[in-house]
Amino acid sequence: MKVYPNIFSNNPLDRVSYLRSDPEWINKMIIDNKSMFVPFFKGQPFVSTISGLTSKHAIDNQPSPAWFPYSFFEKEIIENSTIIFLGLLDDIAFFAIDLSKINDPESQVNLKDMGNFEDLMALSSQPIESGELAMLGQAKAVFEWHNSHTYCSRCGEKSIMVEGGYKRVCNHCKAEHFPRTDPVVIMLATYNDNAFLGRQKRFPPGMYSALAGFIEPGESIEEAVARELNEEAGIIINNATYHSSQPWAFPNSLMIGCIAESTSEKFKLDEIEIDEGGWFTRKELEDAINGSESSKFFVPPKMAIAHHLIKAFVENK
Repeated sequence: MKVYPNIFSNNPLDRVSYLRSDPEWINKMIIDNKSMFVPFFKGQPFVSTISGLTSKHAIDNQPSPAWFPYSFFEKEIIENSTIIFLGLLDDIAFFAIDLSKINDPESQVNLKDMGNFEDLMALSSQPIESGELAMLGQAKAVFEWHNSHTYCSRCGEKSIMVEGGYKRVCNHCKAEHFPRTDPVVIMLATYNDNAFLGRQKRFPPGMYSALAGFIEPGESIEEAVARELNEEAGIIINNATYHSSQPWAFPNSLMIGCIAESTSEKFKLDEIEIDEGGWFTRKELEDAINGSESSKFFVPPKMAIAHHLIKAFVENK
C-alpha cells in the first residue's frame, strides 16, 4: 500500500464492515484472547514507551498506543465503558475503549506507571508510526461522534450503539444514524511562480497557511474551492486540481487538499476570516518550508496538510 505524507492517513486496518454488522461476531472478537484494546479518556489515547504494551511497529523510546487484552479490564470497567471496533490486522481484532465515565482511570484501571493519556494533536507532531497514529485518529473520530449523537435527531429519544460503534439506532422511531464526516476544502492558490497564503488572528505570530473552508450542501469540491478563495481573498480561479486528503478527527472532518490556478495576482481580503495575506514566491516558500533563518514567516508543520500542499508547489509536483 502506498504511504501518504499526510498525518492520520495510512491506516493499516481492514475495517471489515461486512462483519461488524454481526453482533455475535463482534462479541466473539471482543473476548478473543488475541484481541487488543487501546484506552481513551475524554478524547485522549493512552500511550506508553514500555515494550510489551506497544506494538511491534512502535518506534523505540517514543510514545505509542498501549494495547491491552480484554482480560486486563475488570467487568465493572467494561460495563461502564464504550467499546468500538477498529478493524483487523494479521487476524487480530483491534478495539478502542472509552473510559471517560471512570473518575480516575489511571488508578481504577491500574494504568499507573504504564504510560499516560495524551492529547492526540500533540502526539501527531511526535515520531509515532503513521499507521498507529491513523488508528488513534479513527477511534477519536468515532468516539467524538457518539458523544454528540446520544439522542435521536428525529424524535429526541435516546439511541443505542450497534455494529461495533458505526451505527446508532433509535428504538422509539427506528431511525438509523451513522457517523458523519464533514468535508473541508483546503487549497493553495497559485499564479505563475507565486502562491497565496493567509493568516487568521488565532494563528501564532508569523505563521501563514493555505486557505480552507467547509463544503456546503449541493456543492462540488471544485465549486467550494472557487467560492472560498473568492469569499476570503477575492481570488478568481480557472482550475482546481485534487492533491491529497487528510482525516482530521477534531472532531470529525476530512481535509481535501487542492491546488487552484488563479487568473491573476489580484486579491482582496475579507478581513473577517483572513486577517492578513499575500502572494509569496517559490523561493520564499522554500525558505519557510526549510525553516531558513532568513525567512520572515513560517508555515504549518508537517502534521498539517497545508504543509504538504506548499511543499508540492515548491518542488513543482
